[in-house]
Amino acid sequence: MTAILIHNMAPIMFGSLVVFLLLGYPAAFSLGAVGLIFALLGIELGLFVPDFLQALPERVYGVMSNDTLLAIPFFTFMGLVLERSGMAEDLLDTIGQLFGTLRGGLAYAVIFVGALLAATTGVVAASVISMGLISLPIMLRYGYNRSVASGVIAASGTLAQIIPPSLVLIVMADQLGKSVGDMYEGAFVPGIVLAGLYAFYIFLVTMTYPKATPGLPAEAIGFRESNGSRGVWQLGLLVLFSGCVAYAIMNDTTVKGGADFVILTMSVGVVVSFMCAVFNRLLGTRYVLVTVILLVPFLGFWYWLHNHEHQNWALLLAALSSGLAYAAVAGLLERFTGFRLVTSIAEQTTFVMVPPLALIFLVLGTIFIGVATPTEGGAMGAAGALILGAMKRRLTWDLVRQAVESTAKLSAFVVFILLGARVFSLTFYGVSGHIWVEELLTSLPGGQVGFLIFVNAFVFVLAFFLDFFELAFIVIPLLGPAAEKLGIDLIWFGVILGVNMQTSFMHPPFGFALFYLRSVAPKDPYNDRVTGLRMDPVTTGQIYWGAVPFVIIQVIMVGLVIAFPAMVMHYKKGLSTVDPNKVQIEIPQIDLPALNFGPPK
Repeated sequence: MTAILIHNMAPIMFGSLVVFLLLGYPAAFSLGAVGLIFALLGIELGLFVPDFLQALPERVYGVMSNDTLLAIPFFTFMGLVLERSGMAEDLLDTIGQLFGTLRGGLAYAVIFVGALLAATTGVVAASVISMGLISLPIMLRYGYNRSVASGVIAASGTLAQIIPPSLVLIVMADQLGKSVGDMYEGAFVPGIVLAGLYAFYIFLVTMTYPKATPGLPAEAIGFRESNGSRGVWQLGLLVLFSGCVAYAIMNDTTVKGGADFVILTMSVGVVVSFMCAVFNRLLGTRYVLVTVILLVPFLGFWYWLHNHEHQNWALLLAALSSGLAYAAVAGLLERFTGFRLVTSIAEQTTFVMVPPLALIFLVLGTIFIGVATPTEGGAMGAAGALILGAMKRRLTWDLVRQAVESTAKLSAFVVFILLGARVFSLTFYGVSGHIWVEELLTSLPGGQVGFLIFVNAFVFVLAFFLDFFELAFIVIPLLGPAAEKLGIDLIWFGVILGVNMQTSFMHPPFGFALFYLRSVAPKDPYNDRVTGLRMDPVTTGQIYWGAVPFVIIQVIMVGLVIAFPAMVMHYKKGLSTVDPNKVQIEIPQIDLPALNFGPPK
């Protein structure tokens, strides 16, 4: 019996941890307890050297002094302040109006706002609860199928798991020993593609079951022009113009990559739309001449900066100049033809979307272009969230206190799990568990593909019982070395697992996003506050069935990231492609004259 225990100490230790977790003990204490118990058992059996435990204080101090993990409380605080300051409510109302009578318009609006909230909050709970409180009653009011409505809200909220600044990507990068900035840049495009797959599913539903996703009635649409039109296509023209300017800037600079193009387009759109709205609302068409006069020195200064290699300032001047040009054209058209290029819906969308888009550039833009580290970007995001809340006049002492308390609880939760994981991993490495895991995974048939299929199936099953933080701290440190030994890029590997671990929020019956939605969805019949009609409640079964199609979409997305690694690998655009292990230094042979040590002649 002792011989069997000695030979299989590592798998027995891992199995014991799974048993502890399934019994319902907290993850942090389960990890620490299993680590210490098996350390004592290993010492007794002669498998574990007691000197290993001397490294434990240093590991604990390493967690406390880790600057990367400092980004977690910053991004959490930023998301909670934005959620409580009513930004989600403004966005959902405006974007819902924008889609108007389009079939499935409210569902598209939820997906769009979910992606936008993910890029600003990074907190799944904040996104799901906000959209559940605001969107679900509206969708039920206008006859949406309850499963479709609940599923799209829960799934859109989980986009905060993969779209930067995601908290789990910070932990993933730390556990894999990689840059958080690279992990963010690698995950950005897959996150946007996943949001697109959600929208495509809603499109299929509108085509197959049109009654499940009706459009808004005409009387519910606001922001109309004097002639009765909605003026939406003018907003599309502004977005197209912003994309063209961003493309021109990218072709003229060293900025490359899909994520950079999206961020740059949003940034140019912020500048262009904000300047148009301000000139139109505050100055009116009387000051078109001022706009044109300002445009001339702006273009001249941009030309000078561009030719003197001041690319960052030239990029800013190019965006400002494009904004002035668009504003001037809009003003001229309205003054001399009466045609409005900047409509009411465009102005409303601008003033609602500019703050979160500006915050996205402040956080992600500065990280992607290398100006700020993720921790510094998180600090700027937290400060920016406070400023936006104050500008909306919704920043109160109670709001800040609640945000700080929630941030402290989540940060303590993460740190305690990490401390327990350090104790567990120390003992696991001491009994050569990492060698057992590495040999087990690298010997799988199929090479890299076989390894990825097995690992993703394994993580998918574990996600039924563990949340993403527990998976990241327990499983990732065991899988990372094996993936690296097989030659798998760890950023790509981390993004694949990040998409996979999204399913931990959506799995019935333990998905946290489903619990968040259940907590705000109506449990009993109620009277709608607008129509006064008696409405049926949303059942737990409807929420679970609504989540199933989106779990399947997330699994499909895992396959797409594996099949098309270029979606992630663009993060390497600015890195050297030279393998330092293959560098050969050749010293040319030099013929030196013979040395003569005899007496001088």
